[in-house]
Amino acid sequence: MYRRRDGQLEVFLAHPGGPFWAKKDLGSWTIPKGEYLEGEDPFQAALREFQEETSFSAEGSFTALGDLKQPSGKVLTAWAFEGDCDPGQLKSNTFPLEWPPRSGRQAEFPEIDRGAWFPIEAARKKLLPGQRPLLDRLLQKIA
Repeated sequence: MYRRRDGQLEVFLAHPGGPFWAKKDLGSWTIPKGEYLEGEDPFQAALREFQEETSFSAEGSFTALGDLKQPSGKVLTAWAFEGDCDPGQLKSNTFPLEWPPRSGRQAEFPEIDRGAWFPIEAARKKLLPGQRPLLDRLLQKIA
């Protein structure tokens, strides 16, 4: 999601939840995303995942940003849309994790623990390195 505020382009990024990401900031934020099942429409899955991870609806005119191979080997297919939201209202779905490690206890953590709006250059520093090309694609598409 992106917006224009005071003549400046901003993008909405999400910070991953869970203990691994808790104290990480630069190079750890992500676009809201998720995996889709074999045969599932990637665009419909993206809409669903955005809602599940943020509690916000993705609505409006969508711009395809294409596929991007991640360092892990996974392929990310992304879309952007112009919108707005209050990051303080974000509510994410959760995932179970054994925590502390080897304790035998399961804890629930949010997939996304917070979201925020960032100007493009700040977003470039916050975003996972493998997703940074999406910012350039967005700038090319909406310029």
